[in-house]
Amino acid sequence: MVEIIRTNNLVLIGFLQSLLENANIPVLVADLHISALEGMIGAFPRRMLVPEDYVAQARRLIKEAGLEAELRHA
Repeated sequence: MVEIIRTNNLVLIGFLQSLLENANIPVLVADLHISALEGMIGAFPRRMLVPEDYVAQARRLIKEAGLEAELRHA
């Protein structure tokens, strides 16, 4: 699994998860529970992970959605 996004923005996470899943790209959103436990103060951002075989496709879709600035650098 490769991290492609790290953010505290719940709307962004939801949108990108939907975008990728609709393109049949498996997505794992990591650190959901620790983020909730720490009281949502932003100390532990959530991470979006995709299988290595899907990284290029996921990055392309995110760029096409105009959210290239949110991508983690490879």
